[in-house]
Amino acid sequence: MHYIPRTITPRVEEAHKHYPVITITGPRQAGKSTLCKHLFPDYKYVNLERIAMRSLASNDPQGFLEGLGNHVIIDEVQHVPGILSEIQVMVDENSDRRYILTGSSNFSLLNAVTQSLAGRSALFTLLPFSFNEISSEIIDKSIEEIAFQGFYPGVLVNGIPPKDFYDNYYNTYVERDLRDLLRVSNLLKFDMFVRMLALRVGSEFNASALSREVGVSAVTITEWLSILTMSYIVFELPPYYANPNKSLTKNKKIYFYDTGLLCSLLGIESPSNINNSIMWGAIFENMAVSSFVKKNLNAGRRSNLFFYRENRGIEVDMVEQNGHDSIHLYEIKAGKTLQPDYSVNMKKLASQMDVSVESSVIYNGESIPPLAINIRDI
Repeated sequence: MHYIPRTITPRVEEAHKHYPVITITGPRQAGKSTLCKHLFPDYKYVNLERIAMRSLASNDPQGFLEGLGNHVIIDEVQHVPGILSEIQVMVDENSDRRYILTGSSNFSLLNAVTQSLAGRSALFTLLPFSFNEISSEIIDKSIEEIAFQGFYPGVLVNGIPPKDFYDNYYNTYVERDLRDLLRVSNLLKFDMFVRMLALRVGSEFNASALSREVGVSAVTITEWLSILTMSYIVFELPPYYANPNKSLTKNKKIYFYDTGLLCSLLGIESPSNINNSIMWGAIFENMAVSSFVKKNLNAGRRSNLFFYRENRGIEVDMVEQNGHDSIHLYEIKAGKTLQPDYSVNMKKLASQMDVSVESSVIYNGESIPPLAINIRDI
């Protein structure tokens, strides 16, 4: 099978020298299992998605682990969180033991790891492919084709048609991961909520407005957003506050981790439909912001991304904070030609800030660092 190297690999390999446990989280089908099997080909592999294996691990965690040997990959470990305490005992008693754990539920897994394996596990997040990981795969593809196909290995490596892959991905996600969290009667309204969120991608999140349209409470909308975040479907971009003399928005923006899934939820059925869609600018912006999120995670950096919006005045698509005294402003435009007005808001904001400021436009044209960056070069 064709294997595409992942940028995060050197960090995982280095951590493996120092920690008895490696924990890799991320969305389903992002390539976690493939990465682990590639890096640790001699390790025993078990998948707790399998009911029989899950039952064994739940009923007798000590016997289950002892039967696997000293070097093990355990996939979807969030299904049996109690096993983590037993892993702690195992690695404390035998320094030769090594475990590679993966999971696709952010909150439940990380909470369990933090409690049971503190100091024993290195934590990583693997998202779908980044631009630099698949540069040779997409060299002849338009940016519209790239946005439509998304960045999941199922499409790029296995050749599954994007529409089939993302329709099945979403339907399986709802059936498998959410049926236990949501009352069956709420699944249709939840689906409406997700699709309306897609229509508002890159816009400020307003739970009250969505609650009125979906027909559930604002509290429920907020809970549903947490579920989508926990499942690596969407992420939040907070507002940037470091301008105390201005009246700034307090609402966050919502983006999807993958544009292929976003296009599917928007009902876009081919790349040729994207350019004519009123959503193209938002899809392009989503692709740029999510690329920065991947870049940070692959490098082991904390989130340092924001957006800037005054209630009446300047807006800047993305603010990258570098330490306490430096920021980088980005305007994100889907066009192929660099226009002078793209930088107007960034120049206005830079003139008001008392920190070092760089500015760049991310677009679909030629890279002219640092003034302009082609989206493929993120």
